[in-house]
Amino acid sequence: MKHFSVLFLLVALILGCKKKEEKPPTIQEEVKPDFVVVFGSCNMPQEPNPFWDDILAEHPDIWIWGGDIVYADTEDMDRLRSIYAMQDTVSGYAKLKAEVPIIGTWDDHDFGINDGGASFAVKKESQQVFLDFMGVPQDSERRTREGVYASHDYETEAGKLKVIILDTRYFRSDLVKDEDPKRRYKPNIDSNATILGDAQWVWLQNELSNSDADFNLIMSSIQFLSGEHGFESWGNFPKEVEKLENMIVASGANGVIILSGDRHISEFSKKDLPGLAYPLIDFTSSGLTHSYFSFSGEPNRYRVGEVVSNKSYGIISLNFKKKEADMKMMGDNGAVLQELKQTY
Repeated sequence: MKHFSVLFLLVALILGCKKKEEKPPTIQEEVKPDFVVVFGSCNMPQEPNPFWDDILAEHPDIWIWGGDIVYADTEDMDRLRSIYAMQDTVSGYAKLKAEVPIIGTWDDHDFGINDGGASFAVKKESQQVFLDFMGVPQDSERRTREGVYASHDYETEAGKLKVIILDTRYFRSDLVKDEDPKRRYKPNIDSNATILGDAQWVWLQNELSNSDADFNLIMSSIQFLSGEHGFESWGNFPKEVEKLENMIVASGANGVIILSGDRHISEFSKKDLPGLAYPLIDFTSSGLTHSYFSFSGEPNRYRVGEVVSNKSYGIISLNFKKKEADMKMMGDNGAVLQELKQTY
């Protein structure tokens, strides 16, 4: 009986060990984002864009054009229309357009003139061609309103997102040339100088103040926080910078993130604003088909991480429950070039 007990114990131990060894490894499930925003700027339909298949593979909920959708630089509206049409024939973009809502803004090269603003002679005509390309219905109020600014609201079971599209071209006052040969422009301190114009400012205040969204993305074609480099940026109009910062704080809007393009580089900028419970981030993503590959450095006191001078696009994965935005600069074939996470 004693031998039988010892044998039984040995068999039990062996079976127990075997069972333990065969236990499958624990697999940690990847948390799917509640909403995926993908955006980019500086795109030439004549040049290869390696990203359209990668963007579609991200299963985005929206694609946002950040400006310079095409490079037309023309007052000839037929020519502008034909170049937009060329973009629509790009197979990868056509596939994205068939599956994903497309929204966005223009910048100077699709507006019609390099570094152009309010004085551009055919801006009204250019606006209509842009709205045609974006598929805006002929009976939309955007057809009779000056400027291409707009807002888009998205609601899921998990939470809400508002995307505010700014127009930094149609109303923008003249830039001031800088005497320094290393800089193109210097700040315009005229009290009447503006980027957005009176009507757009009133509209923006209303959009922010009345937003109950968990996140509010503001698409500005030009950089907001990085303004020391001497090229185009909000920094050329310091009173407008102050106005927008104060408006964001006073609005009480949740999770405001600024998106920008224009520069042919990508970078994160972050600034703490008094009275704002979270840091203001400006996520610059530029460009899609060409970039400032010879970039050697420039000042930006608010920069987080390093400048990415490779071609890239931006992706923002939103988690409404955690109030978290996961922002990534993406290269070809799913390469993550840089990442920034922020909880709001």
